[in-house]
Amino acid sequence: MPPSSRAPLAALDARLDAVVGQDGSPASISAWWGGLDGEQWWSRRDDVPHYAASTMKLPLVIAAQRLVVAGRLRPDEAVAVDDRFASVADGSVFAMDEDDDQDPDTWAALGGTRTLAQLMEHAVIHSGNLATNLLLGRVGLPAVADVLADAGCSSGTVVGRGIEDAVARRAGITNTVTAADLARLLTLVARRDPALGGPEVCEPIEAVLARQTHVDQIPAGLPAGTPTASKSGWIPGVSHDACTIRPDAASGREPFVLVVCTTVDLPMDQAARLVASVAADVWAAG
Repeated sequence: MPPSSRAPLAALDARLDAVVGQDGSPASISAWWGGLDGEQWWSRRDDVPHYAASTMKLPLVIAAQRLVVAGRLRPDEAVAVDDRFASVADGSVFAMDEDDDQDPDTWAALGGTRTLAQLMEHAVIHSGNLATNLLLGRVGLPAVADVLADAGCSSGTVVGRGIEDAVARRAGITNTVTAADLARLLTLVARRDPALGGPEVCEPIEAVLARQTHVDQIPAGLPAGTPTASKSGWIPGVSHDACTIRPDAASGREPFVLVVCTTVDLPMDQAARLVASVAADVWAAG
């Protein structure tokens, strides 16, 4: 851990304690900061599970790329675009809501097809929900579970269902993450670890994360132009970001991973600014 960071991050912890409050509310802010080798430099409640929101798309696209490398899926294969899916709870059919999606391009193909590669891109870059469910239908939940197991993730991180599967949600089937586990996934990707499949899997994954369009959380707290590769997730009351940062050599800073998970009753723009402020404090400390 950089020795200069100790006092500033004690102040950060105190600031985040004030945001969460001490009134017994379920609010929580978790974070993990460390090197690409997995060494932790600072953390805060990093083993606490949070509702995953769109961060569940990170292990999903890793699983998809592993199946591509294994020859079990083809990036150019055509996937039929439909907005109706079977609940993992009981097989009942539910329809997705286009108004809750950030990815109009996949919806524009309704009744047609998109390639597997396009679905992977849109699930990450545009955080597309329809693209995610279509991709999950091809990849399967067991393959995502294999990614989490091979990465050594804890029981606090689970991908149990697709997006908008309300029947499964009411049955208690959900998607959760911890900051430590998201950091584990990113550090393994960043160092092209064989546990996830080596360079053939990890290089394309980091490349797509680097083209992220939703950059109002951790990247917004860093100096302009700092190279990042990230996956965020947000719904009312939840705002997360998991980010690999590779500063240019002239900065004198080594690459690092930062993950911030917040379950706090704040408007979404304020929650995004809170996450960005954590990134700013970490940058100033490092």
